[in-house]
Amino acid sequence: MLHVGLCIAALFVVSITHWVYRWRNPKCNGKLPPGSMGLPLLGETLDFFTPNQTNDTPFIKNRIKRYGPIFRTSLVGLQVIVSTDSELSYMVFQQEGQSFESWYPPSFRRIFGNQNISSLHGSLHKYLKNMVLSVVGPESLKKMFSEVESVATRNLEVWASQETVELKTSIGNMVFEFMGKKLISYDPEKSSENLRDNFEAFIRGLISFPLEIPGTAYYKCLQGRKKMIMKLKNMLEERRAKPNKVKNDFFDYVLEELKQNDTMLTEATALDLMFALLFANFETTSQAITVAIKFLTHNPRALKELTEEHQKILRKRENPKAGLTWEEYKSMRFTFQVINETLRLASIVPVLFRKAKKDIKFKEYTIPSGWAVMVCPPAVHLDPVNYKDPLDFNPWRWEDMDLKSASKTFMAFGGGQRFCVGADFAKLQIAIFLHCLVTKYQWQPIKGGDIVRTPGLQFPNGFHVRIFEKET
Repeated sequence: MLHVGLCIAALFVVSITHWVYRWRNPKCNGKLPPGSMGLPLLGETLDFFTPNQTNDTPFIKNRIKRYGPIFRTSLVGLQVIVSTDSELSYMVFQQEGQSFESWYPPSFRRIFGNQNISSLHGSLHKYLKNMVLSVVGPESLKKMFSEVESVATRNLEVWASQETVELKTSIGNMVFEFMGKKLISYDPEKSSENLRDNFEAFIRGLISFPLEIPGTAYYKCLQGRKKMIMKLKNMLEERRAKPNKVKNDFFDYVLEELKQNDTMLTEATALDLMFALLFANFETTSQAITVAIKFLTHNPRALKELTEEHQKILRKRENPKAGLTWEEYKSMRFTFQVINETLRLASIVPVLFRKAKKDIKFKEYTIPSGWAVMVCPPAVHLDPVNYKDPLDFNPWRWEDMDLKSASKTFMAFGGGQRFCVGADFAKLQIAIFLHCLVTKYQWQPIKGGDIVRTPGLQFPNGFHVRIFEKET
């Protein structure tokens, strides 16, 4: 019996040893990029999610120093190739549907839904993309131009009457109010509950360790999603029972599509899409505006030039009290430089995932079929090879650069077929808000403003400021 027991123990040790070896040395029909797979199953997940109180990316930077711009790792049990190489990252975006396909970890898909637009492919993805363009496409932007300015003006007037304002929350409320109206005719003053509150737990858990245990950020995030989807479903049912005679919002458009016999749209897909649109616009745009104000606060020269650009717009008008025009918006050259520089430094979307559809050769390395590829915009944006003094807020670096599209070194809105359809809408909201702010108001920081990456960008202590009207 003792002999048998020793044999079983020996086999167990050998099996575990072999399993750990295979974990650390994955099979590859070629040369894998260098790196470490970390602990079995856990990988390097804990290190990846460790909060960082600088604008830099230490998890990525430490591994770049050790392994180079392309390395392998394991996150939440997944085999991942991390790309901070601008050439590879660009190739990943451009070969969507050929060598790579859009893909996100199961933990992420549970949050956004299996039918969310970022996880869909082919004709269904194209179909949903066109639906979104009906809301935020070029023609729609011109129609909602004055509404965006009106919302910004009204909120700034309210904030200027208060002792202090926590910018991230206040701007988030403003953006959510506008997008909620466009999508679902949401009016916080008439509604019995604040839909915006349902996103609070969602935001904190979106990029967190995916441990579904009560009390964890990820668990609260999933609960926030369930509540929000249920509320959207109830609203959809109410609209079905009492449809609007005239199409007023995106819900009306969705209901019309669901009635069609040949539609590709399902109710589940529609709800996931609505959920994603509400979150993506409010969270990313409010983050970008808040970060822009933070950078401008500490760069008087940039604030002065930005203010002069917008004062010049007012001086050229026949009627100084008239609203912004499309032509004036298009003339905001320095404003777009400020926006691009803010998005470069903030890298509000910290990672973008794709999956290799086959074995892919890149330089001396092979990316195995089925492996995830994680593109890291912050690492590309903060690479001194791509940008001189990359941690400095320097809008003037964009003077002779393309301000409109994605490139190998600028991927704030992704790239390729998955280039964010809401990019122009986000820039428009930021530009109009900055116009309303700098032409009429000044602000003074009171407390907070510290940025933490986990790896998503957060303001753990908020950013509290005092806003007051300029003396005329």
